Amino acid sequence: MSPATYRAGAFLSAAERLDLQPVFGVDMPEQLAEYWHVPLGLDFTDIDKSVQMIVDYARVHPLTAVLSVDDSATELAAHAASALHLAHNTPDSAEAARDKWIMRRLMSAAGVPCPVFRNFPLSSDPSELATQVTYPCVLKPRRLSGSRGVIRANNPEEFTTAFYRLKRLLLQEGYDEEHTTFLVEDFIPGGEVALEGLLTQGQLKVLALFDKPDPLDGPFFEETIYVTPSRLPRATQEAIADCVTRAAASLGLRHGPVHAELRINEQGPWMLEIAGRSIGGLCSSVLEFGTGMCLEELILRHAIGEEVRMIERAGNAAGVMMIPIPAAGMLKGVHGVEEARAVPLITGVEITAKLHHPLVPLPEGASYLGFIFSRGETPEAVEAAIRRAHACLRFDIRREIPMVTRR
Repeated sequence: MSPATYRAGAFLSAAERLDLQPVFGVDMPEQLAEYWHVPLGLDFTDIDKSVQMIVDYARVHPLTAVLSVDDSATELAAHAASALHLAHNTPDSAEAARDKWIMRRLMSAAGVPCPVFRNFPLSSDPSELATQVTYPCVLKPRRLSGSRGVIRANNPEEFTTAFYRLKRLLLQEGYDEEHTTFLVEDFIPGGEVALEGLLTQGQLKVLALFDKPDPLDGPFFEETIYVTPSRLPRATQEAIADCVTRAAASLGLRHGPVHAELRINEQGPWMLEIAGRSIGGLCSSVLEFGTGMCLEELILRHAIGEEVRMIERAGNAAGVMMIPIPAAGMLKGVHGVEEARAVPLITGVEITAKLHHPLVPLPEGASYLGFIFSRGETPEAVEAAIRRAHACLRFDIRREIPMVTRR
């Protein structure tokens, strides 16, 4: 996992309930890992060295399974599980699920519905590229997650602006201009859904299908509300599951959790992305299975070889809002939290952004202000409660004023 993950606590609690001993491998220097008593300080960019460290550790402390909590760990987890001869996705499939250029090529070759796409060098002249694409289009980095750097352009002028914004972000992230490419895809209209599932020998078990009731039409694609069960017709839901199954097979994903994003319109489902890990942030807390089993416990049970095919999501409707960042600046205060928590059907409001820290919205940002959780009889009631709670919240965000010294 990455050091900034939200998910460590949930997996630790689930492991304790199952009497499993978790071993955390964290993307941090070995010396820092020793200071923080982390068993394995790993460098996710150095796969060979990190795999060897995991193998050496396993010789003394045998491991039963290797799981990736975050996108950044999926490739390392696949390589480590392969080296230890544990159930896993192949390293090639893990790479395909991380690299959108590889993902698009494999999906397209397999006939999986996905946007028309082109791959361009970051060193290109944007005015020339702007004449080669169809509008509206979406510029997209190959490896960033959480909609970072994803920008819609409706004409050549917007394309050029989006190109330079994406280029600045990628350079800030350490990418080399001469060796980096990015995608330009046709914009797919329609509503959006997210599917949470488990793969066992290539067979998909759908754990939850989330509707995203807010329109995601750009120019940026910040996700907000997820609600389950889906209100889509049963036939459409089955088509979505089939599309995800085909997409996973095209990439070679066969084992473990998957999180897929799709667009739905009159032509049916279109694959946007599929990741070889479970849902991010604190969103998993709205999912319960069987008699109160959380998603993390279900994933751990699957990882150690237990049968999970008959387990169904428990309860009625549930939803979560990833509270968007409305503007850049310094977070000075949050008001109305108790009022939001008092809204009927609201089960929790968690503000994860830190006071007196800068906020960066999409497309450059990588976090949310927090999360709102709800449960109720129907998806409509859950969605309405989340919107009421969000309306109670007020965020004091102040623009930073640059200081100028007098000579």
